[in-house]
Amino acid sequence: MTHARHLQPDFHDVIILGAGAAGLMCAAGAGQRGRSVLLLEQSRHPGEKIRISGGGRCNFTNLHAGPANFLSDNPRFCTSALSGYTQRDFIALVERYGIAWHEKTRGQLFCDGSSQQIVDMLLEECRKAHAELRLGVRISAVSKGGDGFVVVTDQGEFRCGALVVATGGPSIPKMGASGFGYKIAEQFGLKIVPPRAALVPLTFDAALLAQFGDLAGVSVEAIVSCGKTRFDEALLFTHRGLSGPAILQISSYWREGEDIVVDMAPGIDALTGLKQLRGGHPRQEMATALAGLVPKRLARAIADRVGGPERIADFSDMLLGKLAAAITQWRVRPVGTEGYRTAEVTLGGVDTVGLSSKTLEARAVPGLYFIGEVVDVTGWLGGFNFQWAWSSGYAAGRHV
Repeated sequence: MTHARHLQPDFHDVIILGAGAAGLMCAAGAGQRGRSVLLLEQSRHPGEKIRISGGGRCNFTNLHAGPANFLSDNPRFCTSALSGYTQRDFIALVERYGIAWHEKTRGQLFCDGSSQQIVDMLLEECRKAHAELRLGVRISAVSKGGDGFVVVTDQGEFRCGALVVATGGPSIPKMGASGFGYKIAEQFGLKIVPPRAALVPLTFDAALLAQFGDLAGVSVEAIVSCGKTRFDEALLFTHRGLSGPAILQISSYWREGEDIVVDMAPGIDALTGLKQLRGGHPRQEMATALAGLVPKRLARAIADRVGGPERIADFSDMLLGKLAAAITQWRVRPVGTEGYRTAEVTLGGVDTVGLSSKTLEARAVPGLYFIGEVVDVTGWLGGFNFQWAWSSGYAAGRHV
């Protein structure tokens, strides 16, 4: 029976929906095991998110990647896949292809050249594994047949023993991203952790924009906190609110109606510094004094917001305390995020309760797998989401 089935021209052992980071990794792994693999991609180009990432240089992993750098309703779910294929394993693959790389900061690894090198490497791995790639394919339906799955597309029907969903999340819709993978999961009875934009700039309401909107382009090193979570990286004021690495990081933890607390002069005792300035330079304007702690335009905005006398000599201790707090404990409530349009990844996704952490297979639907961003596992900024793609793709590729 099996032999006859394999004679069907449209039958493959494995069909993978989505030729992004996770899908390409899975295809190479499954093909290397001798499985016949078909990769279906709706876009005209594979690995588009890889290509545009890191300003075209691809922050392909992080030296410090571990379970603590990921968010999920089940924080332990990612442990098995991450330990089965680590950042060191991916670095070894990159080096086998002679791709030069460097550590930029905080363990973030980038190509010296172009991110296209990573895409080309994965395509070559797929080619060597005899995985077939079809681009520009529109999938209209997926169903379970007697001995596997049927995928209906605008290029005909394809059948397979195992189906891998690697369609990503809805972030960056202009690249063709959508929630299609969630629909497949729900069709087969899997639950979805409500998705939301993550690693995304935060936006201000009209009142806050009136105060800070003209600071667009000003950047400071900052510690940004939300609840017990904090990140110390750069913060950037924008025309819509706040961005920069520290804000993108905290956006995964922030929820509507919550405040974030920002320290724009980390490691500096602002109050003591201001008191010393009052003693040593009493004739200075407050904005000039503050410019020793934060960028000049930001100093002016803070001085205007707090108000008070013109010269620092006339500021009481209480007023200096208010100014210090405005710099080191700025409590602000964003109104929302910029949404999927600019989000680097999607938080939430296919609930891991229904998946095997070892193989990424759906527990209730043998032969159906979910990998990469479509799953409720979301990494921090800095190469962690690519590592989840490599690790989850590898895990499924070993078992499909």
